[in-house]
Amino acid sequence: MRIVIKVGTSTLAYPTGLLNIRRVEDLCRVMSDLKNEGNEVVLISSGAIGMGVGKLGLGKRPSDIPTKQAAAAVGQCELMYTYDKLFGEYNHTVAQILLTGEDVENEKRCTNFHNTMFRLLELGALPIINENDTVATDEIVIGDNDTLGAIVAKNIDADLLVLLSDIDGLYTADPRKHADAKLIPVVEALTPDILSLAEGKGSDLGTGGMKTKLRAAQIATEAGMDMIIANGQDPMILYKIIDGEPFGTRFIGTKKG
Repeated sequence: MRIVIKVGTSTLAYPTGLLNIRRVEDLCRVMSDLKNEGNEVVLISSGAIGMGVGKLGLGKRPSDIPTKQAAAAVGQCELMYTYDKLFGEYNHTVAQILLTGEDVENEKRCTNFHNTMFRLLELGALPIINENDTVATDEIVIGDNDTLGAIVAKNIDADLLVLLSDIDGLYTADPRKHADAKLIPVVEALTPDILSLAEGKGSDLGTGGMKTKLRAAQIATEAGMDMIIANGQDPMILYKIIDGEPFGTRFIGTKKG
């Protein structure tokens, strides 16, 4: 299988912005094992700004663009150093790709990205992709890594997109606010009722939320692939997901042809 896995800031880091070392180590070990099994794996990793916030001692996510970009520049170094070290322990080579909206909207640049991705996968590398927060502005921003993950998955004809978050899946209401909210295990179609379930954004350090995840589901399912939202607290669930076990919320792709 060709699998795109997106991990959010809340999965990778503590609320302080500092790395959750044990969880990231578990994630890299499981993904390495999936590659050893013969799967092609692409990682969409949030966390650069969050980790920069922690390393610079800022206390909270900045609101102005220059400080966000400074935090991203610091945090991206830390993030890739960690991934390179951990995946290297399992003899896997990582490749960093930083994208902006122009890279996926401009036909020539998108073709270049497409060609680079397929060559990296042919060479057995594990691409790690993030938005280029160091240079992205409102004019060229993609905005969130849920959408980025779906765009990448569509571009490389992935078989499955997995969004690992701090929530178990899509609920009938926000479970943080409504005790009677129920998990929706399967979504066959993105109806207006389903789309209306999006509420707010996620953690203070992140940029996503259910709204961006449902937007990603639209992109992925229209491209013909399934997408799963699951809780990334235990990366071992990736084994169950790849084996087809019911976990989180699965959005069923629209079959082509």
